[in-house]
Amino acid sequence: MALHFAVLSSCSMSVQSAGNNMRKCASILAMAALSVWTQSARAHGIAGNRYFNGTMTFDDPAVADEAIVPDFSYLSYPTQDSNVLENRINWSFARLLTPTLAATLDSGWVHQNWPIGHTSGFDKTSLGLKYEAFRDNKHEALASVSLAWGIAHSGAVGVGADAPNTIQAGVTFGKGFGDLPDSLSWLRPFAITGAIVDEEPMGQGGRAFAPNLATGTFLNVSSPAVQTLHWGFSIQYSTFYLTRRFDGGPPKEEPLNQWVPLVEFRFDSPRGQKTVATANPGVAYVAVTWQASAEIILPMNHAGGNSPGFRAQMLLFLDDLIPSVFGKPLLTGAPPENRQIAW
Repeated sequence: MALHFAVLSSCSMSVQSAGNNMRKCASILAMAALSVWTQSARAHGIAGNRYFNGTMTFDDPAVADEAIVPDFSYLSYPTQDSNVLENRINWSFARLLTPTLAATLDSGWVHQNWPIGHTSGFDKTSLGLKYEAFRDNKHEALASVSLAWGIAHSGAVGVGADAPNTIQAGVTFGKGFGDLPDSLSWLRPFAITGAIVDEEPMGQGGRAFAPNLATGTFLNVSSPAVQTLHWGFSIQYSTFYLTRRFDGGPPKEEPLNQWVPLVEFRFDSPRGQKTVATANPGVAYVAVTWQASAEIILPMNHAGGNSPGFRAQMLLFLDDLIPSVFGKPLLTGAPPENRQIAW
């Protein structure tokens, strides 16, 4: 508030003058706006000079106040002795409890087109915690661990999302190559991220609709609960390293307002069943308060899909977007300034 009053006072005195004093007033306002904007920039998934893209097929290592609204995907794949064309809209929310611990919530809506009709309903809802376990800004390294509870029968039978309680324990990581020596400078823009999540069912199973092609109706059948390993990795390219902002030393500002081309590889391995595998090349743009991404889904095996699909996502950085609400963690004070870039 003191900054605002000082600016208004200075501008009032300048307006009373004439000529070039008006230009002075405009300059003061511009500098004040820039100062407020810069101070509010606390974007996420950053370790030193590296921004780790908010990946769409698995979780990224960032622990932050953020929301995904929405994550849309479109894909045809084989299931229930038939084929289904699925449109999915997922969403998620994370709220910092401390600078390194966040509570998470995620769910979604699914619409499926079958040869005999269509079904729709909610996906399973999960609640969890995510903790930043390791950070090395100088070497562009970040790692987190998570634990989530998949709420029993929170998903719809019609879309195969009815299931018992599940426990999902996971590890996510990111490593940038910006610390490589000059002899390998061409590799500096690259980074890898990855995740491994073990989903353990805590009950016998649920129900699901299966199409009966002979009668043209859906059968309500049992759906056994199966332990599933969800895993994947991404290769990312930071266009930040193509600019003069990078000089090999400690960052002067967060690596925002850049394009990040990437390819994600996603695998789901149910115990005793075939692994579902896809490759997902795409591109993301990260600004100060949001990230927008789009990818093509390329099946890597028959279980992964019948043909290419598509996904897109909007990720919002809530503490930058609504600092009056998400300006600091719920249980502690605000983290130190430049915690994500300081060496």
